[in-house]
Amino acid sequence: MWVPTESDSPFTRLGGRDAVVRLAETFYDVMEEGEPGLAKLHPLTAEGHIDRGARERFALFLVGWLGGPQDYVAAHGHPRLRMRHGRVLVDLAMRDAWLRCMGRAMDAHGVTGEVREFLDARFAQVADFMRNTEG
Repeated sequence: MWVPTESDSPFTRLGGRDAVVRLAETFYDVMEEGEPGLAKLHPLTAEGHIDRGARERFALFLVGWLGGPQDYVAAHGHPRLRMRHGRVLVDLAMRDAWLRCMGRAMDAHGVTGEVREFLDARFAQVADFMRNTEG
């Protein structure tokens, strides 16, 4: 299995900041269309779309998490994923819904091969780590 390095990170393999931001946008678009129950857990606009701020924070986080600039940490501090998501009960169904959304977003952007295998595994690890209730 491919092992990322500082010079060969998922961030660089995906195409840099703009590509990662597009992936994050597609992720939320897929969520709104295919997993409305999951989308409703986010701040929504009056039109029922996931708020721009939530989208931008996730994109900023994802850029750093994938090996790009650590601008999220500079702006918001350590991600503390479980703490920040503690108000939401994350069970198996929610974990799987989140993973479906990210999988579809990666499909839409043609993420394949070694980087896809790596990301599928890493996203699954993090999604499982986020579970805070049985079921």
